[in-house]
Parts: sequence; C-alpha cells; structure tokens
Amino acid sequence: MTDLSLWCTLSVILAAGILIILERRFPYHAGQALFRRGFWMDLVLYSLAQSYGLGIIIAWIVRGLDVLLHQPRCALVAELPWLAQLGIFFVLHDFYIYWFHRWQHHNKYLWRLHEAHHSTHDVDWLSGSRSHPLEILINQSVEFAPMILLGAAPEVVVLKTALDAVWGMYIHSNIDVHSAWLQRVLNGPEMHRWHHTASKEAHHYNFGTKLALWDWLFGTAWWNPPHKPSAYGLRSKHYPTDYIGQTLYAFRRRAGKKAQT
Repeated sequence: MTDLSLWCTLSVILAAGILIILERRFPYHAGQALFRRGFWMDLVLYSLAQSYGLGIIIAWIVRGLDVLLHQPRCALVAELPWLAQLGIFFVLHDFYIYWFHRWQHHNKYLWRLHEAHHSTHDVDWLSGSRSHPLEILINQSVEFAPMILLGAAPEVVVLKTALDAVWGMYIHSNIDVHSAWLQRVLNGPEMHRWHHTASKEAHHYNFGTKLALWDWLFGTAWWNPPHKPSAYGLRSKHYPTDYIGQTLYAFRRRAGKKAQT
C-alpha cells in the first residue's frame, strides 16, 4: 500500500506537469498566465493544506461510521476484483456528484458552499482545487464511507483518490481539446470550462465531473457553441479573494439570491 500510495502521488504530480505543458502548447485561451491571480492560494492553501487537514477529518468520520453502523463490516464488494470495485464506486459517486452539484446551483444555501469553486477568473489545471472545505467534507465523506463500509479493497480507495485528482485537473485545464463523440460519455475541458463561464447562458449546464453522460441523459449538456466563453468567475464584486475570507463568506448573514453567477 505504501508503494501504491507513492506511485499514485507521483502520478498526480506527473499529470499536473503534463497538463501545464499542454496548456502552454495548446491553450484554450492564449495568453493565460501560469502564475495567475490566486495561484499560490489554490496551490498551498486549497490543494495542500486544506486537502491534508480535511483528509484527516474525513478518515476520522469514516472510521466513526464504521464502528457505529456495522461490526463486523459489511463485505458486499470484497469478493469482486479490485477493478470492478473501482468501476462501481467510480460510477455511483459520479452519479451522486452530478445531482448534488446540480442542487448546489439551484439552492441558495448550498450555492454559498459552491461559490468558492466558481470564484477564479482564470480557469486552469489548478482551479478545481478551489472548493469550500465544508463542500469537500460532504462530498468526500459520501464518496469514501460506502467504499470502506462495503468492504472495498484499500487499493481501490488510493486509486480512486488519484483518479479524482487527475480528472479534476484535466476538466479545468486551459487546453483546447476536441474529443468529438467521446464528449458525450467522458467529461473534459470543452464542456466543463463552459460551466465556469461568468455568462448566464451556460452557467447552469454541464454539471458532470468525470462522466458527461449524465448531462446528456438529463438535459443539462451545453456543448460545441460557435464561440468560447469570454469571461469566467463570479459576477459579484464583493466576493473575497483570500482563503479565510472565502471560507467565512459562505456563512454570511444574508442568504442572497438563488444560485447567482
């Protein structure tokens, strides 16, 4: 497991390096800076510090659920090959994320947690790391609790974590990808970058993360328009630009408008 964890960590770092090179070589928006506004906040505070801290908390939550709900642990998937286990949790969690993500855009209180993710004005490989800690806490607890409680192999948890990280970097990357029919199944930058537009026309579309299939099935797909987004981020001029401010802003006194951009 230690070797697998190391290899997965190195794979994520390598993937980040490849995406950076591809962004320089085949940019979706030419001229976007590598060290753009908020780069160090996203890298140091959101990607490293927050991920490490929340990882400890989520592991504690999952262990608590394991003790509270069932002993001995239910081993529903334990006999399946690890690749089958990975496929099951990949699809189930992605289906959940689609609907929770869609709900966040249509509920004024859940939108508060999701605003941080949409606050960057320069969408790139690192932008996906910017998410409110409470949003991460909810989603990753929902992701990992079933894996542990249903008896998934430890390797599946490690591989799923690495897969999430790499795919999250990819769909936000500033790469001019043209995946044709494949975009009807797998999500990529050409659809997800539209989800981050500051314009109203596509902001409430393309909720999928790894699978674009859900957007096509449930009528929320926005794909291949004749132009590219002209701007990204929130339209609000009052949204904080620092980590602490963004974290606390979700708990502001007034609820604000329903799912604004």
